[in-house]
This record gives sequence, structure tokens and C-alpha cells, in this order.
Amino acid sequence: MNMGDLIFQFIMFVFIIFGIFFGFYLFVRLLVTKHPNKSNNIEQKLDRIIELLEKDKRE
Repeated sequence: MNMGDLIFQFIMFVFIIFGIFFGFYLFVRLLVTKHPNKSNNIEQKLDRIIELLEKDKRE
């Protein structure tokens, strides 16, 4: 095995490890950013339901 093969294998190993960490980072970021949007959407729906119920009580 010559030096070029060792360097190539080391570079590929670094790319694979970097890819795994980058993929994990993107996955966690996706989970974290989707959470507030769902709760915000639910809050808007609940506010709309409360408005409609109050409107029905007045009539």
C-alpha cells in the first residue's frame, strides 16, 4: 500500500464522518424548527374557535 492510497482513504473517511454529523445536524434542526410552527398553528385555530364561540353566545 503506498502513501497515496492512505491519504485517499483518510480523506474519504473524513468526508463520511463529516457527512454523518452534517446529516444529524440537519435532522435535529428540522425537528426543532417544525415544532414552533405547529404550536403556533394550533394557537391560531384555538383563537378562531374561541372567537366563534363568543360570537354564538352574543347572538
